[in-house]
Amino acid sequence: MRTGLARVAVLALLPWPAVAADSGDTAWMLTATALVLFMTLPGLALFYAGLVRSRNVLSVLMQCFAIASVVSILWVLAGYSLAFGDGGPVQAVIGGLGRAFLAGLDAGAVHVAYPNVPESVFLMFQLTFAIITPALVIGAFAERMRFGAMLLFSVLWFALVYVPVAHWVWGGGWLAGFGFRDFAGGAVVHINAGVAALVAALVLGNRRGFPVQPMPPHNLPTTVAGAGMLWVGWFGFNAGSAVAANGAAGMAMLVTHTAAAAGCFAWMCQEWLKFGKPSVLGVVTGMVAGLGTITPASGYVGPGGALVIGLLAGTVCFWATQYLKRRLQIDDSLDVFPVHGVGGFMGTLLTGVFGTAALGGIDPTDGRSLVVQIGVQLLGAVVTLAWSGGMTFVILKVVGAFTPLRVTPEEETEGLDIALHEERGYNL
Repeated sequence: MRTGLARVAVLALLPWPAVAADSGDTAWMLTATALVLFMTLPGLALFYAGLVRSRNVLSVLMQCFAIASVVSILWVLAGYSLAFGDGGPVQAVIGGLGRAFLAGLDAGAVHVAYPNVPESVFLMFQLTFAIITPALVIGAFAERMRFGAMLLFSVLWFALVYVPVAHWVWGGGWLAGFGFRDFAGGAVVHINAGVAALVAALVLGNRRGFPVQPMPPHNLPTTVAGAGMLWVGWFGFNAGSAVAANGAAGMAMLVTHTAAAAGCFAWMCQEWLKFGKPSVLGVVTGMVAGLGTITPASGYVGPGGALVIGLLAGTVCFWATQYLKRRLQIDDSLDVFPVHGVGGFMGTLLTGVFGTAALGGIDPTDGRSLVVQIGVQLLGAVVTLAWSGGMTFVILKVVGAFTPLRVTPEEETEGLDIALHEERGYNL
């Protein structure tokens, strides 16, 4: 899906194509867009809601819906323009404001880089990625962050972290120029959100009672339902990133499913060996780890590479979760960093390994050697990690200077549903 800097820069100077969009590609991209939005609402919302304690279930649902609404408005106002617009002399760093308020968009306009689909469909597809990325972060500070602080943080994080990184990788920015490969969001979505989650968990501190007090999920069937929606929705996430109804989309769907299944199986086995029993929570978490890790590679690898990536995801992310919470005792409430951050970083590097023809890759490396491509992948992953981590810390400190980040101890004990929204998830 993702084009290089040179192609985008040249196409940006051309007049709008006087061609009609392909109806088959358009139909698929409309479907993929709906699937990716379905991942957040209700998929991620239910997945997270089941993992928290019953007194906080509505707060998580509220945060997901609020982020979806505010990010959508920001995307129309300037987000799309800054991420995918022509930045002129600063194109390597950020797009321009020439498409602010979606200026020049009409029903017949097609995207300059993808004239097979209407621009309205392309920008809506990209909007669903912009929605789910900050929504992933809320899992790190679940059950303890004030709603107003969360909303302000999400607005600033979207503008200062997500949009620039999306432009660097997908909008013709400097990482695209280096040949960095991120088919559907290993760096833009998963490293970005995972590192932000870790920083947020450290800045806000642990929940009251962690790690001594048990804090099990209050409703695992809800989590499993949400996980199933994520699995299905992820086909739009990865296969939709081909921006066409073609063989590349079909292969992306196949490798996505393969990695999810392998991640499930590997996590289940690790849990079985360590604790003597596999858990439902472990199975669905392993599935998410497999999906997140295959995401950057999904347009570049074959089934064999996907199988290895999924097995590594389920194994490495499992041990990362154990180390973060049991050894370091960092309360990343819903394991965003060890699953998405670690998985996204690993998948980004493995894209350089299994994306080569010698190891079953299906996309050319433009003549770059395996070592060079891995180096480029490492550069993109480290830059994303540093930018997201540093900016997240600054944003949290700025927000904290204007409003308390965390609820009071009494509100945390009472639960955010009543304390912040005057509602209960269950009236039994």
